[in-house]
Amino acid sequence: MNLQESFQKLKRIVMGDLADAEQLAITLVIGLLILIFFIYLSRWIKKLVINRLSKRTNDPLLSAFIAAAIRGLILIFGLTLLLRFLGLTGVVSGILAGAGITAFIIGFALKDIGENFLAGILLAFKRPFKIGDQVEIQGLSGNVRALNLRDTQIKTLDGKDVFLPNASIIKSPLINYTIDGYLSYGFKLGLGYGSDYRKALELILHTIKGVPGVLAGKKGPSAFVTEMGDSHLLVQVGFWVNTYNKKHTDAQVRSQAILSVLEALEGAGYPLPGKIIELKGPSPVGGGSTGE
Repeated sequence: MNLQESFQKLKRIVMGDLADAEQLAITLVIGLLILIFFIYLSRWIKKLVINRLSKRTNDPLLSAFIAAAIRGLILIFGLTLLLRFLGLTGVVSGILAGAGITAFIIGFALKDIGENFLAGILLAFKRPFKIGDQVEIQGLSGNVRALNLRDTQIKTLDGKDVFLPNASIIKSPLINYTIDGYLSYGFKLGLGYGSDYRKALELILHTIKGVPGVLAGKKGPSAFVTEMGDSHLLVQVGFWVNTYNKKHTDAQVRSQAILSVLEALEGAGYPLPGKIIELKGPSPVGGGSTGE
């Protein structure tokens, strides 16, 4: 083989490598475009599902959860299609062939994640709470902010964001204070003996009904005597509020109710005695000093 033939052979090898490199580059670019396409497609479909379901179910918690699950399936399908396009069919086939063993291993290793995911599905469809509901779970009180595939976000009353695993919510007692939009509040006060008790109760009811945010009708306020104390008659006052009323918070209604009743009773001259403590001890002997 002379020099010219060697040069031609080297040229063919180099040109072949360049063609292969060019083909590989084109394949990678198309693969990247496919990946980007499915990412944006999944986001678009997620928004579309949320909008459609929100109009039909009026439940943003369920809509967001279903939309997130659908987006995850679309991304998995796009990843599988990408591997096949890149010629990694063997990888896909190997994954599918070993799905049984892989599923067992992954299921054992990621048992908690799978458990939380299934618990999230149950919470999304059973719907023991909605976005904004005030709940108490495992001693934590706050408002529900979001339900994710793995956890539930709760904003506590002191401003902390707590992320509770979905499985722990399923297994624990859950108190929903606002599931129907109504909460009952109350307070106790004492009326001094000798007062006109019936008129005092009427005044309390009339005053409570005038407090903004206190409900009327079947859930109207109440005031009744509970027991006789040592120095006063104990009265229990109760009323209902609508937790979905954004004009008045529960704390504002409670504070205004207590202040209004106290001011009305004091203004009408009703004594509101506190707890009387009688101190007993030896009486002093002698009224003063004696002199010679």
